[in-house]
Amino acid sequence: MQTGDAASGWQRFWLRAGLIALACAVIGLPVNDLFLYGLLLVVTVLAFAGSVSADARRWAGAIVLAAVVVAGHVLFPAPRIEEGFNLFLPVERGTPPSALPEDVLRGLTQQFNRQYPPENRCDDQSRGCWRPERGPMMDGFAFSADAIYDRAEFSRRVTGIGFSDPAWLRIGAINELIYNWPDNQSDIKRFERDRKSLNVLDRFRVTFPLFIVYRFPADFTGSDLCWRGIVFWEKPVGGFETLAHGDFACRALRSEDAGKRIFAASVLRDAQLAMTLRATWNVQLRRAFELGLTLAGVLGISLLLIRVQRRRLSLPVVLIGLTAAVTFFTDNHFIGGFRPMDGGDDGYTYEVYARAIVRNLLSGNFIAALRGEESVYYFTPGFRYFRALERFIFGDTFLGYFSAILLLPFLLLMLARRFMPSRWALGLVLLFVATPAGILFGSSLTDYLTAASRGYGDPFAFVLLLAGFVLIVPAKPDARAKSCSALFGAFLLAMTTFCRPNLLLASAMMMLCASFFAMRTKEWTRLAALFAGFATLAVSLLHNYAFGNSLILFSDNVNQPQTLLMPPLDYLRAALDMATLNFRSEYVSRAFAQLGRWLGGPHYLMAAIPFNLAGFLVLLRVGVFGRMYDPMLRAVALATTLQHGIGICYVNYDRYNLVTWLLTALVSAVWLQAEGLPLLARRWPSFYARLANAPGTVWFGNWLTRLQQTFDFSDAPQCAAGPSTSNPLPR
Repeated sequence: MQTGDAASGWQRFWLRAGLIALACAVIGLPVNDLFLYGLLLVVTVLAFAGSVSADARRWAGAIVLAAVVVAGHVLFPAPRIEEGFNLFLPVERGTPPSALPEDVLRGLTQQFNRQYPPENRCDDQSRGCWRPERGPMMDGFAFSADAIYDRAEFSRRVTGIGFSDPAWLRIGAINELIYNWPDNQSDIKRFERDRKSLNVLDRFRVTFPLFIVYRFPADFTGSDLCWRGIVFWEKPVGGFETLAHGDFACRALRSEDAGKRIFAASVLRDAQLAMTLRATWNVQLRRAFELGLTLAGVLGISLLLIRVQRRRLSLPVVLIGLTAAVTFFTDNHFIGGFRPMDGGDDGYTYEVYARAIVRNLLSGNFIAALRGEESVYYFTPGFRYFRALERFIFGDTFLGYFSAILLLPFLLLMLARRFMPSRWALGLVLLFVATPAGILFGSSLTDYLTAASRGYGDPFAFVLLLAGFVLIVPAKPDARAKSCSALFGAFLLAMTTFCRPNLLLASAMMMLCASFFAMRTKEWTRLAALFAGFATLAVSLLHNYAFGNSLILFSDNVNQPQTLLMPPLDYLRAALDMATLNFRSEYVSRAFAQLGRWLGGPHYLMAAIPFNLAGFLVLLRVGVFGRMYDPMLRAVALATTLQHGIGICYVNYDRYNLVTWLLTALVSAVWLQAEGLPLLARRWPSFYARLANAPGTVWFGNWLTRLQQTFDFSDAPQCAAGPSTSNPLPR
């Protein structure tokens, strides 16, 4: 029987994927709890850092164990609470929402009128005021992706209650399209962001008026419901009692409260809603049993199938820990909450489209789901479908996107290790993840997290691009990449372009280079795999033709003047004007302004211009004139050089060119190690000696060596042996 170690690379991958699928079955979908997500993350790290058995008997035992745990969850579940919520806007005409009893509706309306006096309300629709046409989505209870696999009577069913602000309640309805008005043009603000203080736990506060309702089964009799704010408590004989708590106070759930509704209001800004439930010991024991059953199942499956290699665990733990720490301080709602998107942002639109796709799928309207809310794509085509898939796996959270960001340092490390010594690759990745050094040369991890937490699709597409490069570039020098890797690598590059069409330049150049190498070595199977994988990009054209009868390849905003600021023809006109000494030409000033924005990097820093210009020249040196370098490194350099055309011609939003500058930094580091430092040693040996023996250089080199030994991160054969075999910095 083949073991995990003896299996081929793709066999190991599918074994690990099967193990993760078993863990998901034991944990249950959607994985929207932070502790359960951490449990799944631990299993994933153990599976990829260790080896997974292929023994059929062990797999049979793991499957039986998973089935027992799933049966235990079905037969002995922890008691659930019916939870419903929706945003609240007063009914100015028409029928009131059916979900709200008359007493509750009257109380909410009074609070709304107190917070937003009718005589002062914004009523200018041209400014994006808050009075949209009332539709079914504004009445009843809002849809929650947490209830995809559950038959919730309201919005979803939960086992507990605990939030300090509705931002932690994960109300996805706050990002519906009908509420997408500019945040600075309406009297109703959807949320407030604390930008100045060091308050990282409660940086966001939801200010959109909303209500929440709970209905407790008899199992919760004797539990204490504690809150701050205003609650409408249903009486046993009908009607509702209004209870207002300025500070946290509790009330016990009595037997007559079972099955009754308890509404909580979040309307008045000076009565910030917070709520928690202190369950009885009986309920806590049943919760503990359910959680213990899950832990036992995950632990048992891991012991049956995974052989842990401890030394290989240290590097993944460090990288994941650093990435999680940076995420926490950048936007901790990206990990555990579900914050409102900024009004008018593309991220808001992607979220709206994803929610609509999920609702269409659940209602059986598959054609509408494939249409993705646009007959001809205007916004980024593919990212909406990933966000919809994320809902099925992770519910109303950003945990799917966060998982993609966790992959980013590993993909960079794998790609860098193919071209440079392990110490250099490790140093580059640690500088990218744990320091702001990337601000001076393109990007740092914080930039990716900032864009991702706002819902933009660029960081996700960058992850796909790096993954495609990793699969296409051979793991060893002079090795032939396997056809399966070529197929999936080309598919990932196609999906990169489908998610962010502006990455077509890098994807297409990498595909051309890989196809040329396959033709030169007569690897026809690999060539066919490359074409088959990249051909999946036709899904974008098929969508636009099928739904919009249009032959637009991707989206129809590519040539609009607000995005294409400086077309190549305008650069030619600028060059002609300079040749005739017409330096006051509009084209000349626009050209220099655009080049300044491009070389300033994502943060538009004047200090970064020399570094970025030097990096671009290194790309030309390696990609165009570097015959001594490995062809695949030259392919990466050429792809990056071509991708810089986006920054040279298009609007330079900070998120557009992050991966371009990151790949520029990678190629520059390879050049520095292989050619730059040896050249410095030959031309200015005394200066090089002082630099090499400087205390900071020695300390950094020794530190990287210790890390390499700690992580058991030995040097692998590089694909890019430069013109020198010396051992330059770091030592």
